[in-house]
Amino acid sequence: MQIQTNTAALYVQRRLGEVSSGLATSLQRLSSGLRVNSARDDAAGLAISQRMLTQVNGYSQAQRNLNDGVSMLSTAEGAMGNVTDILQRVRELAVQAANGTNSTSDRQALQSEVDELLLNIDDIGRRSAFNGVQLFSQSRTSIGGDAEQRGVLDSLEDWLGASVERIATWYGLRGNGADIQVNLQDPGSAGGVLASVSWSTVDANGKALDLNLNIDMADFTPLNLPNGGSSPIYNDRIIAHEMVHALMANSMNVTSGGIPNWFMEGSAEFIHGGDERVSGDLSNIAGIRAALASDSVAASEGYSAGYLAMRFIEKNFDGGVKAVMTRLAAGDTMNQAIATASGGTYANTAALVTAVDGALAQVAGAGSTTAQKAQLVGLFNVNLDNTDTGAIGGQDASGRAALTAASVIADSGNFAGFKLVLPTVAGDPGSNTFMLHGGAETGQTQQLTLGALNIGALGIAGVDLVNGAFAGIRAVDRALNYVSAGRAKVGAQLSGVEASISRLSMASENSTAARGRIIDADFAAETGILARQQILQNAAQAMLAQANTLPRLALSLLG
Repeated sequence: MQIQTNTAALYVQRRLGEVSSGLATSLQRLSSGLRVNSARDDAAGLAISQRMLTQVNGYSQAQRNLNDGVSMLSTAEGAMGNVTDILQRVRELAVQAANGTNSTSDRQALQSEVDELLLNIDDIGRRSAFNGVQLFSQSRTSIGGDAEQRGVLDSLEDWLGASVERIATWYGLRGNGADIQVNLQDPGSAGGVLASVSWSTVDANGKALDLNLNIDMADFTPLNLPNGGSSPIYNDRIIAHEMVHALMANSMNVTSGGIPNWFMEGSAEFIHGGDERVSGDLSNIAGIRAALASDSVAASEGYSAGYLAMRFIEKNFDGGVKAVMTRLAAGDTMNQAIATASGGTYANTAALVTAVDGALAQVAGAGSTTAQKAQLVGLFNVNLDNTDTGAIGGQDASGRAALTAASVIADSGNFAGFKLVLPTVAGDPGSNTFMLHGGAETGQTQQLTLGALNIGALGIAGVDLVNGAFAGIRAVDRALNYVSAGRAKVGAQLSGVEASISRLSMASENSTAARGRIIDADFAAETGILARQQILQNAAQAMLAQANTLPRLALSLLG
């Protein structure tokens, strides 16, 4: 027996300390709900859980970032919706202005409302912001591209439509569905020809397969709607002239069918009237006769000769020029067409030319200018002293309403019979880019873009309902398409952002659950451990009391 050293008590004390420490750990875990409260609990688990906490916190903030992006896109989409409503109203006004019952003052009133609406569009594009950040690009580069080129192309659609309708009505010629490519020539390199039609291949019947309408931009700008150019030879008349060439090339054999130059150019002049040209060449009747005889169109007199020949045909043939055109389109040669259309009066082209030259000789022999003009009226139905241009279907040629230089080609029409291929001149107004940080790590970004939303970028800054209602409709249609495409893109971006938010939410949930499996306390296990530790502690305390009494047994030996 020992008195100095109570080994049993020391052992019990050690075990009691261990039990107390374990009890304290259980109480700590149960009170905090965490299995890992300090690094000594699980050093590796703590490190892993902290990395996971970083991820969870990053996911949470990324979701807030993306929700801000949703709010920004919703703000932008609302602004674009307002602009769409305004554009619909502008288009409605343009359609109203295009109606022929409106006077100039009516159209000016409509233009006043349009001007105010356009200012509102600019205001929306400039003021739309989110958290002080401007949403839309302020670039004013037009979606229509170069203003002059766009103006020519828009006007061409009207002029071409009016031209083919007029040619179909008075010449009976219609396109067979072939492509007609419009080429805009650089003003610095153009050859001085206002417009021309060309082709390189023909089918087995000599009909052109590929057509090109070449426009000299130097002569077509400034546009001066609705007719273009300047009086009296407006640009729309030039286009009608060239479309006669296009339809003839597409409908008949102009290469080997014996069709003379005077007929080609005279037909083109007659569709819009050539009285102004004849007035200029009247002092040189000899030159007109020489050009007719040589079939030369190298100078203005050649065009006048052809035009007067067509007026002669219209006056003296049953069915007029249309009868000749119909036979040529059916496959006749020029000689056959003249013989048939004239009912045998003229056996061939040469006979017709002789008759026209004889009439011109009478004009030349009339002496004074007044007498010559009188002869032109009697022999060709050409009146150079009124406002009618002399176009087929007008007052002088057809006994109908006068067709002036401004009215001879209508402001619009249905372009049928050809597939119009226009060059691409669209511009890019650019966009504002916003980078959303949509992840817990660096570089996990999502890009959002918003285009421009002002009248310059939308290509409607020059909408003029007084002089160009049809061009205004086209411009607004382009703007509507652009804004609608932009809204669709915003919708797609919204869907993408919301999908990212859903993904982040799921990732955050999974990461939180994984972290919980590492650091969260298992209450069922910990309560069992607590009960065991409490029992052991009570037992250890009781045994310590017993161990502390053992030295007293040594005293019994002394008694």
